[in-house]
Amino acid sequence: MSENYSVPASSAALIVSDLSFSWPDGTPVFTGLSFSVDRRTHSLVGSNGAGKTTLLRLIAGDLRPASGSVSTVGDVEFVTQHPQADPSRTVGDVLEITPVLAALSRVESGSVDPADFEIIGDDWDIEERARAILAESGLPHEDLHRTVGTLSGGEATLLTICGALLRRPAVLLLDEPTNNLDTRARTSLFRMIDQFSGVLLVVTHDLELLERVEATLELHDRSIRLFGGPYSVYRKILDAEHEAALAAVADARSDLAKQKREKEEANIKLARRARTARKAEREKRVPKIIMGLRQNDAEVAAGKLANRHRDDVIAADDRLREARDGVRADASARITLPEVSLASRAQVVDDDRLTLLGPERVAVAGPNGSGKTTLLRSLMSTDDSICVPHAYLPQRLRFADESKSLVEALTEANPAVGENEIRGQLARFLFRGRRGDRLLSELSGGERIRAALASALLRRPTPKLLILDEPTNNLDIDTVEQLADALAGWRGALILVSHDPEFVRRVGVDRTMTL
Repeated sequence: MSENYSVPASSAALIVSDLSFSWPDGTPVFTGLSFSVDRRTHSLVGSNGAGKTTLLRLIAGDLRPASGSVSTVGDVEFVTQHPQADPSRTVGDVLEITPVLAALSRVESGSVDPADFEIIGDDWDIEERARAILAESGLPHEDLHRTVGTLSGGEATLLTICGALLRRPAVLLLDEPTNNLDTRARTSLFRMIDQFSGVLLVVTHDLELLERVEATLELHDRSIRLFGGPYSVYRKILDAEHEAALAAVADARSDLAKQKREKEEANIKLARRARTARKAEREKRVPKIIMGLRQNDAEVAAGKLANRHRDDVIAADDRLREARDGVRADASARITLPEVSLASRAQVVDDDRLTLLGPERVAVAGPNGSGKTTLLRSLMSTDDSICVPHAYLPQRLRFADESKSLVEALTEANPAVGENEIRGQLARFLFRGRRGDRLLSELSGGERIRAALASALLRRPTPKLLILDEPTNNLDIDTVEQLADALAGWRGALILVSHDPEFVRRVGVDRTMTL
């Protein structure tokens, strides 16, 4: 069962009741999930695979639950991680206002057809509102007939969000909305979110966005829990709970050692008394009948004492087991990168556009459409530009065969590496034990990125240069922090494209190349 969070029914704008959902293979995602939220901005956090996107899809009605219900005070709009739009569609098409604009045009030309008035409804000012929201977002707003193909990926994402806001939903669901947005677009998005008056539920790894929300909902172990504040408040509470759990484990371990020690000391005392009694009997200092009575009494007392100490040890062991259960497994998981070394003046990249020497770290920056990904691909395809073993993590990941397990896929990609080493590598990227046998098709977006990075770093010889194109896209915030820490301590060279300024700062780049 889940840990429930509710606001008063009178103020609840989104109510999820006893929601259960499983994948077709029977794997449960939620069981009896219940919560309600009011008209505030909320982030939804949790580890990759916890079911964040699945929950958004259930709220939006894209998936049907096995049981339970979702109710809202009005319409729901859901903007997915990768909004798909036909390049030939117009801005008006994506905003879903083209039929209304056409009806308005006909009415202005003298039409009195009731069908036109029905299409228009209350949207007589739709063109003005559309242009206003496009201008607010920083998008071109003069031509609503402009095709989507003329927009960058970030602009297309912003356009989709504008369309959702234009429809005035009661509940707005956003899944990783800042992926691929440049600085200007992120600023526009934050401004629109700040002005939204309905329920906002956003899944994001973007620390700046996580700090702008009013409350944080965490999915963990098929339960949901509310933290009354932004991510920093949530993190502080979680860290305090983790420290308390570790302290409880230490206390329980100390108590168990004490109980075992006392049991051993009691056994030694009992053995000493038994030897003394036997010696006294041999020397016949005590009458035989008295000795027999004393022996019986001693055996009874010894049995009681042994039972008490045994029970104390069992109870202490149970307390230790319970304390260990209170320590979250995800709190101790850490990504580790291979040990490498580069001489400070070693030639790493030698190209007219970019030169790298030694363990240098370069961030490639620029607005959407400026050619950052194109530069990385060009470096990869140009003979002799890269002078050391390297690994490339593209923005969009594709696996050759989605029906394979993680272990099978990494074995196929790295045939010179044995299964034990592959499983060890997967464990370093948080796929421990049987998680390495999961199918690629079952992985979340963030899990796919971790799997791809694990595979890339298994290459022989070991990569000394990492080329990462938006590596934090789809990662949960904990994994983003772990990856940042791992890269910060890595001694190889790095070329990084990232829209997340906090991630770039934490990695510790030496310079920025702006396109």
